[in-house]
Amino acid sequence: MRQRIPQWLVPRAPKRPQLEQLGRQLQAMGLHTVCQSARCPNVGECFGRGTATFMILGDRCTRDCRFCAVQHGPPALPDPDEPRRVAEAAAGLGLRHVVVTSVTRDDLADGGALQFAATVRAIRELLPGARVEVLVPDFSGDWEALQVVLAVAPDVLNHNVETVPRLYPQVRPQADYRRSLALLRRTGKTQPPLVAKSGLMVGLGESEEEVLGVLDDLRRAGVAAITIGQYLQPTRSHLPVAEYVSPERFEAYGQKARAMGFRHVMSGPLVRSSYHAADLLGAEPSLER
Repeated sequence: MRQRIPQWLVPRAPKRPQLEQLGRQLQAMGLHTVCQSARCPNVGECFGRGTATFMILGDRCTRDCRFCAVQHGPPALPDPDEPRRVAEAAAGLGLRHVVVTSVTRDDLADGGALQFAATVRAIRELLPGARVEVLVPDFSGDWEALQVVLAVAPDVLNHNVETVPRLYPQVRPQADYRRSLALLRRTGKTQPPLVAKSGLMVGLGESEEEVLGVLDDLRRAGVAAITIGQYLQPTRSHLPVAEYVSPERFEAYGQKARAMGFRHVMSGPLVRSSYHAADLLGAEPSLER
């Protein structure tokens, strides 16, 4: 029996005209957003504000995580014109903080690192004053591929651990917790320093002690920014929700994260990895605001 979704997890009604307009614009440019592909509950709010998280390298993932609504299957070849289109879309929206993520591409020798780097360069060319945040996969532990992305010096490098290590076989069977920590540790040691960021879902059956253990691991790895949000089951074929975590416990997690030394913390039921990403680091999301 499915649990009833509590009121605090009901997102605000989307601003329909803005939602449809931005969706049409991105579709016409041949671009994908994780907001739509992953069925994010905040898509109406973010599209209404004129913000989106661009998803490069197609809309088909080579992995099949049990929590994620992004489609799984054979992906297309990388599109060499995609970085330019992402940059033009970001410029058209007047973004001050541009977030770029991707599907996981284990089929590519570099895991898509070159496409990430090309996209960062294209954004910097058209929006030299904007900050760029990349949300990257684990590159299957290929640290030379990671270095390709680090070499273009994004302002923020985000990689989500998603859940506690005990639940990886059920939640992220093709991922490895220690490998993700190693990626974040290498990111935290860059010179000049960039912001290492990670995200965690709760409500999958983890304990409070396990959550605090992950936060401690992330701080030791040099992570400075953390997001904590509620897992929501995107379809009936995905993992069920084990628990709807109260707003009070999210507040407690946020307080404990700050006490551990995280400089940037966002913890709440509807928080997602890229939710209010500009606000998290203290910038306005677009030039028009």
